Amino acid sequence: MAAPHRRFSFARLPIVHQYRQSVGLQRGMLTAGLVICAIFVLAAIFAPVLAPFGYNQLSVDGERFGAQQPPSAEHLLGTTVGGYDVLSRVIWGSQTALMVIVVAVLLSIFVGILLGLLSGYLGGWLDRVLVVIADAVYAFPTLLLAIVAAIVISGGRSSLLGGVFAAAVSITVVFIPQYFRVIRAEAVRIKPEAYVESALVIGASTPRIMFRHVFRNATRTLPLIFTLNSSEAILTLAALGFLGFGIEPTAAAEWGYDLNRSIADVTSGIWWTSVFPGSAIVLVVLGITLVGESLNDLADPRLRARRRAAATPADAAAQSTPMAREELGEVP
Repeated sequence: MAAPHRRFSFARLPIVHQYRQSVGLQRGMLTAGLVICAIFVLAAIFAPVLAPFGYNQLSVDGERFGAQQPPSAEHLLGTTVGGYDVLSRVIWGSQTALMVIVVAVLLSIFVGILLGLLSGYLGGWLDRVLVVIADAVYAFPTLLLAIVAAIVISGGRSSLLGGVFAAAVSITVVFIPQYFRVIRAEAVRIKPEAYVESALVIGASTPRIMFRHVFRNATRTLPLIFTLNSSEAILTLAALGFLGFGIEPTAAAEWGYDLNRSIADVTSGIWWTSVFPGSAIVLVVLGITLVGESLNDLADPRLRARRRAAATPADAAAQSTPMAREELGEVP
């Protein structure tokens, strides 16, 4: 008789499930992080609608904005030294940052998970070679590799796609060993489990065992690594722009470049050209970090139980008990 099909439940989604487990300060941190991240994503998606002007627009109806204009009704956050609207540049910059996160982190997740599964489950000489390569790549500083990649790919200054690709490639290469190490360690741990051995005995193919059983149970810590790498991706992109290896201002808005252009303004008392791009970087990284730290605490049953100060000992014990093996997907 066929196994009963489990219906989809919204409460079982990763972030929703962790949010329902959180309480008190833990829930407050997670809520604040999710709100900041949601604002960031929505601003990036709806930048053409939210931004009052284009990222490289210098005039309207033939009248130029003027350089270094203070905040006013026409320009809520003022204008830059180049004559661009600060608010528009900040909003459009979120779109560039989101593109780098999506391209870089998704690429590193795909390659890192695949290599980690192959190395951890198959073992042998392949495992030894991949471990040595991962350790060697992990030794490269992210920013140095990003600068080299930007110069090689785009000559140091580039269009939107070239700059995003340069930053994404450098971040991908550095982040792959992190996903590789996590997935490999989990695959090595899961490989001798009874349900994996049972699937092997009944004749399941190696790809089916790797992706049906090992993969499903080895990727539970990825949300935490994803959030940490997302914040590092934003900082790397901003550092590239600040050092002059980012994206041309006429091709896209980028927070790091705007900070670089505002250095001279700070000594002249012109604060708005640096405060708002810098605040955008800090807030987005803070929001992503809050989500990551909250997920890290909720992934540890001891920390999760300790947050419930008003809970009974029986409740705390129930929270620290592992989920049923069927719910974990360990039953084929």
